[in-house]
Amino acid sequence: MRHFSDQEFTERRAGLMQELERRELDGLLCFAQESMYWLTGYDTFGFCFFQCLVVSKQHLVLITRSADRLQANLTSNVKDVVIWVDDEMADPAADLAELLHQRGFSGKNLGIELDTHGLTAANYLRVHRALDAHFNLVDASDLVSRLRLVKSAQELNYVRKAAALADNALDAALMEIRPGADEGRILGAMQASIFTGGGDYPANEFIIGSGAQALLVRYASGTRKLCANDQLTLEWAGVFRHYHAAMMRTVIVGTPAPQHLRMHEAAIEALLRCEAMLIPGNSMESVFKTHAATLDNAGLGSYRLNACGYSLGARFSPSWMEQEMFRKGATTILQPGMVMFIHIILADDETGLAMTTGRTSIVTAAGGEILSGHGLELLCV
Repeated sequence: MRHFSDQEFTERRAGLMQELERRELDGLLCFAQESMYWLTGYDTFGFCFFQCLVVSKQHLVLITRSADRLQANLTSNVKDVVIWVDDEMADPAADLAELLHQRGFSGKNLGIELDTHGLTAANYLRVHRALDAHFNLVDASDLVSRLRLVKSAQELNYVRKAAALADNALDAALMEIRPGADEGRILGAMQASIFTGGGDYPANEFIIGSGAQALLVRYASGTRKLCANDQLTLEWAGVFRHYHAAMMRTVIVGTPAPQHLRMHEAAIEALLRCEAMLIPGNSMESVFKTHAATLDNAGLGSYRLNACGYSLGARFSPSWMEQEMFRKGATTILQPGMVMFIHIILADDETGLAMTTGRTSIVTAAGGEILSGHGLELLCV
């Protein structure tokens, strides 16, 4: 059930070892599910409980609950699995400390992933209490995250499959969007097209909102039926082997308002200018500045956001976003093999009108490879 070759996993671990040596670290405590999946293939949502993958030159050991023992056996290359026992008085952090002592890490410098949903504040306090006196813990939250930024050929193959599924989802949505259509049926059609195409659950909910909620950029519970004249904002991702290719669109039901047309024209101009900046050597900040300048010059600066996209890859709940974003001060330099989602979001809360567009690209030596086959025309039904 592993989705990559042994050779690819070997190369990934070798890259990690080089970085550990450069940072003078003897090992890494992985709490991010994305890191575990990338390094070993381990595929689970069990990271909502305490688990940790310990990686060094000599060791690759997972500490987790009994519910995930077979999950690790079937999906990963981890042979050394230690179980902490479910009990009201259980202290898996103490079990982790004992494991580290047994494997010879006492007094060693260990990187630890702190900036992750896989390590809650409560669990970190337990880890700090159990490990601080015996190991030198160093925040290495960015280590695997940065290694994952440039995708391999196999990863890019999965991203392209995800992008095809994203296109299919838009096609499925457009078949359902009409006056009187229920948002639930639209969401159902989109997700069904991805599942039947061999895809996966997304790492976060699809965004859908019509009427006043078309201005929102988060999913909110509850659905409504579309009016004869309406606006519908969708943000979704095709997902294949956990790799995401996101898209975003605002669809007009009926006749677009003049402000819709004005915002759409500016949004497309901003998107195309930003995509033209997807050149190796450019910073992610430079892409954001292009986005901001384009919309500000169009007189729409008060309706834009302070970010215009982010890196994508294999992600788990609660978000398909990687850490690197197009925003002010972003220092990440674009390289071939990076996967980037650029979104242009305009929310005019004075008129109650919204306009969005967005799609995923791969950075190549020649510039951005746009993955969606859909055009950028204003979608009206």
